[in-house]
Amino acid sequence: MLRLFSLRKKETHRLAEAPAGNRLYVVGDIHGRLDLLLRLYDKIAEDARKEPAGDRHIFYLGDYVDRGPSSREVLEFLMNRPQSGFPAIHLRGNHEAMMLQFLEDSSIGPEWFAYGGLATLMSYGVNLKAEGKPEQKLAAAQRVLNENLPESHKAFLRGLPTYASAGDYFFVHAGVRPGIPLERQTDSDLIWIRDEFLDSQDFHGKIVVHGHSYRTEPEVRPNRIGIDTGAYATGRLTCLVLEGPGMRFLTT
Repeated sequence: MLRLFSLRKKETHRLAEAPAGNRLYVVGDIHGRLDLLLRLYDKIAEDARKEPAGDRHIFYLGDYVDRGPSSREVLEFLMNRPQSGFPAIHLRGNHEAMMLQFLEDSSIGPEWFAYGGLATLMSYGVNLKAEGKPEQKLAAAQRVLNENLPESHKAFLRGLPTYASAGDYFFVHAGVRPGIPLERQTDSDLIWIRDEFLDSQDFHGKIVVHGHSYRTEPEVRPNRIGIDTGAYATGRLTCLVLEGPGMRFLTT
């Protein structure tokens, strides 16, 4: 959990604002698409050159792994290729949570695989071709993934916070539970909630910026901004740019 800035609470009658003198770049669900991340990275760098600003920060909203072909490479990139002058905040998504759980409990394998976990196994050189009963194959895959997953990757995944806050914005992977103060939200809701949050018209104390729920276009509502544009399927990875009271989007 991470709070970057502690500013006055947002009032419902004024426009939401990023912290004064800051530009915030917020990247949606990557899902193993290193190719799109590289393209978006270049767009962010170009935007920064064209539009000089004071302090700049990049927020990644989680779901770096699964579905796309390059989960391992995405994690390696995020860990080792920070944008010059851009402090990065990486949040945890439900797919990182499932990957971590599989490392400890192989029985979650079928559920994780249904969400695209097989692509992550393949990116780490793991397959399910071992002989034996299904539970034995899962245990073998778990063992090989633990062996092939670098300790630096494990530490990165385990250290991911579930939210960050800046100015009038609250950044999270999935959303928040309506009616519960932001400081009392559970990690499970922050990375998994969907319909209760998406259908709510409540103001949550800050504008919630989230991924997790795939739309073909960014979804801007009075109480939330959704930026998961289904990169793994659509080829569109989206970045929200927040500066002062304004917002705009960069996309592949």
